[in-house]
Parts: sequence; structure tokens; C-alpha cells
Amino acid sequence: MTKANKVLFITQEITPYVSESEMANIGRNLPQAIQEKGREIRTFMPKWGNINERRNQLHEVIRLSGMNLIIDDTDHPLIIKVASIQSARMQVYFIDNDDYFQNRMQTADENGVEYDDNDSRAIFYARGVLETVKKLRWCPDVIHCHGWMTALAPLYIKKAYKDEPSFRDAKVVFSVYEDDFKNTLSDDFAAKLMLKGISKKDLGDLNEPMDYAALCKLAVDYSDGVIQNSEKVDESIIEYARQSGKLVLDYQDPENYADTCNEFYDQVWDATSNNNEEEE
Repeated sequence: MTKANKVLFITQEITPYVSESEMANIGRNLPQAIQEKGREIRTFMPKWGNINERRNQLHEVIRLSGMNLIIDDTDHPLIIKVASIQSARMQVYFIDNDDYFQNRMQTADENGVEYDDNDSRAIFYARGVLETVKKLRWCPDVIHCHGWMTALAPLYIKKAYKDEPSFRDAKVVFSVYEDDFKNTLSDDFAAKLMLKGISKKDLGDLNEPMDYAALCKLAVDYSDGVIQNSEKVDESIIEYARQSGKLVLDYQDPENYADTCNEFYDQVWDATSNNNEEEE
């Protein structure tokens, strides 16, 4: 089978742009390792308000910016910034917006209080990445989503963007981390995330308000492979993935993680490509 040569990373955290964490370190090191194995990569993260733009040498990409995304009947300008990690020969694209990211922390404020509009921020981030990849005219073979802030990307890729050349053949991998959120998402979350190509039945049996596990299970529904990225995660999500018949990669020791991920991308690519051929 043809190898999956292009990998898109949609990531919640990358060091050195934000403080080190399990997710931020993987966001930094995994794309570099995959690139060094000969695959072509693109990497995205939100432009959180606590990122120092001057120190990290972020600059706006004018040709990619300027689109408005409508969320909850309001226009939100999409701003794309980019920076380079020179030692890794790796570019990172940042999704920015004054309302959702400027002068704010990550998913919670300095007192640890989660932002009320995290649901809208997740919608904006997922859609912002996909619109930018379209503009880049780049066609990833595998899209690897890290963290709950990326959990809507699989739904959008498989439903709203399924006929776009950039995503038509893409396989989606979703990584589950220990990092979660405590509050439920807003009562009108399902209405907010709607987009052409998505219907209520695509959301399955989701009850509102939606909690962390339900959001991750929605991501599992539209992913081709699922990775347990932290040693301790919500087991109900991994069990749900297994019962759904998805390819599941168990927790890996850090020293084996990149190699195993690299192999898993090809497993997901081969398995889903074979299924498509059988259906035809």
C-alpha cells in the first residue's frame, strides 16, 4: 500500500510557545520526529493570549488571513500567524482572533477558572485550521488531533469538509490526554457547531450540556484511529473507541512513542484504504 506521506498536526499546546506539559512537549517533539522520518508535515496551534509574539517571532501571514468565520450569528475575523522552530526546521501556524485569544490565557484564566466561551473557541480553532489548510492547497494523508480543543476537527473533516480536495482522502487520528475540562459546554453548543453538511443526526445521542467525555466520544465517532496519549485517561473514552471498532493505540512509553505513532499512521491509512476499496 502507498504510505501516508503528509501529516497535519492540529495541536492544543506546543512548547516553547506555552509552558511545558505532556501535551506541549509532544506537540513540539512529535512533528519533528515524523518529519525526520521523511514525511511532510504542517503544524497548527491556537495563538493563546499568553504567547509572547515578539520573543517567539510570530508574524501575520497576510495572504492567509482576512476571512470571517460566522459562529453564533457573529462574524469573527480569522488571523493566521506563523513562527519557526529553527532547531527543528519546523514552522508552526497559529490561529488567532481578537475576541477568542487576545489578552486571554489558554483554556482557563490566571485563577484556573475555565472560560465560558471555550466551546466557541474550539469551533473557531477547528474551522480556522481547516480553512487555512484549504488556502495552502495542501492535502494531508493523516490528520493527527491532540487535545480536547481539537475534538471538533474530526466531525468537520468527515462531514462539512468531506468533498474538499484537501480532506477528501484524509484519515483522522485523535489523541486522548489526561488534560480535560471540568465544566460542561454551553447549552446551545450543538446549534453553534452546525455547518453546511452537518445535521443533528450526525451528533448521535449527545445530550446537552456536553461534558468532556461526550466531546471526546464525538471526536472518536469521526476518527479512523484513536491513541491513548496519557498513562491515565478517562477509560470510558478508550473503551468507547474499542467498541466502535476503531483502531486503538495503547499508551506508549515516551521513548517508543514517535516510532509507534509513525507505524500507526500507516496502519490507519492501510486499514481505511482497504475498507474503502472493499466498499467500492
